[in-house]
Amino acid sequence: MTATEAEEIRVLIVDDEPLLRRSLGIAIDHEPGLCLVGEAENGEEGVAGARDLRPDVVLMDIRMPELDGIVATGRIMADPELSATRVVVLTMFELDEYVYGALAAGASAFLLKDATPERLVDAIRRVYTGESLFAPQVMRRLIDHYVERPRAKRHRRPAGLTDREEEVLVLVARGLSNAEIADELTVTMHTVKAHIGALRSKLDARDRAQLVIAGYKHGLVSAQA
Repeated sequence: MTATEAEEIRVLIVDDEPLLRRSLGIAIDHEPGLCLVGEAENGEEGVAGARDLRPDVVLMDIRMPELDGIVATGRIMADPELSATRVVVLTMFELDEYVYGALAAGASAFLLKDATPERLVDAIRRVYTGESLFAPQVMRRLIDHYVERPRAKRHRRPAGLTDREEEVLVLVARGLSNAEIADELTVTMHTVKAHIGALRSKLDARDRAQLVIAGYKHGLVSAQA
């Protein structure tokens, strides 16, 4: 789905730094197809704002007063009335505990605050269409965390997973979009979406980020993927 003038991507900013909120707001307001619907200065306000405003995408800081961004993300993702909302975590830190915490809470993207405006806008658009996006150094840490585990501790390949589904999973782990996977495998977009849907069901993954994690945990995706 592509945002048009009649269908804007509604964005909520949650960050305790007023200057950063203003900068992000200006960038969003000047981007065609994006619409800033609100701001919040802590996690509690962020959760309340998400429930009141029903944004498509929330830009979420991690370290904030009242309630941190990871807990706030978890509350938003656990709310059935916000099932269509996606969270992009923004932080100055790339500590492992934040990466894993954000992913476990349901974040669809994890970017460092030094990301370019273009990369941020790209992340907003991609998570809106159901994809996931992570800063390269963040994904590298994620891969290392799972790949360095002894194989004996990983789960066996889930029953019922087909060779084609495993092939699609590897391409998802490489960061390819649905369109790129379709080109790579010479299949239709509908077929790719069907395979990803089946993978999410079989691997109990809520989104592409969780799908990649499940692939590493089951030993289906290697560090070279």
